[in-house]
Amino acid sequence: MVNYRYLGNSGFKVSEITYGNWVTHASQVENDAAIATVHAALDAGITTFDTADTYANTAAEEVLAEALKGQRREGLEIFTKVYFPIGPMGPNDTGLSRKHIMDGIHGSLRRLNVEYVDLFQAHRYDYETPLEETMQAFADIVRQGKALYIGVSEWTAEQLREGHALAKQLGFQLVSNQPQYSMLHRVIEGKVVPASEELGISQIVWSPMAQGVLSGKYLPGQPVPEGSRATDEKSGANFIQGWLRDEVLTAVQKLKPIAEQAGLTMPQLAIAWVLQNPNVAAALVGASRPEQLADTVKASGVKLEADVMTAIDEALAGVVNDDAEGTYSVSPKSRLV
Repeated sequence: MVNYRYLGNSGFKVSEITYGNWVTHASQVENDAAIATVHAALDAGITTFDTADTYANTAAEEVLAEALKGQRREGLEIFTKVYFPIGPMGPNDTGLSRKHIMDGIHGSLRRLNVEYVDLFQAHRYDYETPLEETMQAFADIVRQGKALYIGVSEWTAEQLREGHALAKQLGFQLVSNQPQYSMLHRVIEGKVVPASEELGISQIVWSPMAQGVLSGKYLPGQPVPEGSRATDEKSGANFIQGWLRDEVLTAVQKLKPIAEQAGLTMPQLAIAWVLQNPNVAAALVGASRPEQLADTVKASGVKLEADVMTAIDEALAGVVNDDAEGTYSVSPKSRLV
């Protein structure tokens, strides 16, 4: 079964392996298969589910709602997000203005068929809206009981500090940040993690397997496997391209004997690695088939010894992105519509 961790400086616990439906539901897989993977996640002990209004242009939330129908609401932790364009993409259909945030929470609650979400997240930072306006809207949503906690995604250390200070003034907690983090992508370690540890903010990390590259199935000098994420535009093929360089794939192959010696599969090693960071509350995993989850959940509770962590660093030397400046280029400098 899956272990639980506290989210930020709160009393709220989440499953340390969290099911995310970014590029699967209503996109990569048919609804019946998506529902089957959610049921497999529940059977494996995962009770925390992450989605967003922008995934499949709102359809992913609806599929998740269908998959969770009949489950005890109090036994689930449901996360969603707001920021990116949805619907007809009019001038107020994006960003973190009060209008879009309020429209966002009401739309998500309707599609998810719930009275509240456990965590409502700012999917990016909005440079066009005063932060005070954004945080006041979140404070009102918490007071109205429509979201229990507030988080963000891909905010810089400075943005986290400013958001945390405003949240405190307004009487609610900023408990989480959702950045990309993996053995290959470590840009949050320089500034974001230290600031978060100081502020009592946890990381909920996405792409802990570097879009599947850390599974080891992509081989240097070889065509990408048929049916893999790298061949499917709907499942994020553009996101994986940066990791498909031969020098990266060659380094990743060096992880295989390390995983074997630790008694783990490559996916388990990748997920266990991010969970060694005490600031990480949860690793987001997706699945296109139920059996994939049976493997990944076994990473929960795994303790990697110091020599294993060192061996991983040595294997990936020269191909890891650990430039802290990378955190400053994720949020768009202007709205997308």
